[in-house]
Amino acid sequence: MIKENVVIGLTDPKSPSNVGAVMRAAGCYRVNEVRYTGVRYARAAKFHTDTKDVLRKIPLNSVESLVDNILPDQQLVCVDLVEGATPLPDFEHPDHALYIFGPEDGTIAQEVIDRADAVVYVPTVGCMNLAASVNVVLYDRLAKSTQTVIGDELIKNSRDTNNTVRVKTD
Repeated sequence: MIKENVVIGLTDPKSPSNVGAVMRAAGCYRVNEVRYTGVRYARAAKFHTDTKDVLRKIPLNSVESLVDNILPDQQLVCVDLVEGATPLPDFEHPDHALYIFGPEDGTIAQEVIDRADAVVYVPTVGCMNLAASVNVVLYDRLAKSTQTVIGDELIKNSRDTNNTVRVKTD
């Protein structure tokens, strides 16, 4: 079994609720780290939205540059509405990836796009918010993976304590 390394990079996110939702997604999809640039999130971070307290398990690091400190076998994948990008359904995810997402009110810098191993977009009509985009990309990665863990044990370990329902079998 390959030990995957998945890092999410957020370009100057402005919304603490989106970053909180990204952290929750990071926990659900077994991301190793979340990085962000800029100061907007840090100013608004007091509005804590990480309802699963994922910050205790997954680092959220402020960095000067998202493309510094890329591991030798890690591929840089930019996710944004960029002309010439690959639609997500056609994309094959690398085992080791740094996914960079643009800000809610902008885009990824051209110099970052130029360094990317792949540029993908989610083929929606209109743009999704940051957290929704991260969730869709990570779900697509999971759905295409051969290492997906499925079954009742996963469900029992993942669901809320108030959820004890089950499918009736005859």
